[in-house]
Amino acid sequence: MSTPSFPTIHQHPLAYLLGLEGVALLRAFAGERDRAFTEARLADIRQLLQAAETFGEGHDVVPLSVEDGYRYWAPTYDAGPNGFWGMEEPLVRPLMAQVPPGSVVMDAACGTGRHTSWLAEQGYDVLGVDRSPDMLAIAREKVPSARFAQGAVHELPVAEASVDLVVVTLALSHVRDLGPSFAEFARVLRPGGHLVISDTRGLFLGSPLYPLIEGADGEFGYLPNWRHATSEYLEAALPLGLLPRHCREYPRLSDALPAAGADDGGSSPGTDLDPCAPMKFEDPARPPNVWEMMPWIEAASRAAYAGNPALIIWDFERE
Repeated sequence: MSTPSFPTIHQHPLAYLLGLEGVALLRAFAGERDRAFTEARLADIRQLLQAAETFGEGHDVVPLSVEDGYRYWAPTYDAGPNGFWGMEEPLVRPLMAQVPPGSVVMDAACGTGRHTSWLAEQGYDVLGVDRSPDMLAIAREKVPSARFAQGAVHELPVAEASVDLVVVTLALSHVRDLGPSFAEFARVLRPGGHLVISDTRGLFLGSPLYPLIEGADGEFGYLPNWRHATSEYLEAALPLGLLPRHCREYPRLSDALPAAGADDGGSSPGTDLDPCAPMKFEDPARPPNVWEMMPWIEAASRAAYAGNPALIIWDFERE
């Protein structure tokens, strides 16, 4: 069920909130905020510690393999909110559309067919590939006009030089070493073909989308993730003749928190906590949901994440 090569992690809501306050204070210490902001963060911390019992004992979350994680996740994957989708789709789809309709497109790690469906609607000859049979089953039902095959990004079930465009979206964070996957992308692409990638940045682990493990008495699991440096993509791509044509990092999700006002770039202290209003979780039985907690300490959250990218988008062309 779990993957023993990764640890069981402990996620405590209070630890996350104090961590955000700490990052905000470090950035204030470096000169990004003023004295009033620092004093407000220290006041927040005192209030958080006084309300420590409100946050419970935290949760131990076990590691899952990709296959197990998405097997448990598949039935609810499309139902839960995912702010990355709305942010990512308008960024990557113009890059996908640079190849003409009728071209052979492979949606690698296609999941339940979010991009596969759009590509098929645009008139492409689409092959969706995913290592999870449970996700593929949903994609097949959703996009009957596309072809599908089971396979991993480092071992694609596709002939050499047979694809005009490879699309890999929000999936490479599950890959520790980019080299084998990029070797496969280069192998299946025709000369002049394109590789379009989106990937997450930063520390966002902690979501209402945790997969619930079947038959484990309400136990939740996490999928191990890696944040790849920009140089890692280039080190994997350039020796294979995959030349970068577009690269851009985008700031964190604009809808992750309520409207900020002046605090995004100014010095407003932004004291948010109301000691008379205890913080409540939507579902206390789940591990902490970071999106639920960030608005509780909005000023600290915005300062901690300010300027940090949430997504990186690439377009590589095969020589």
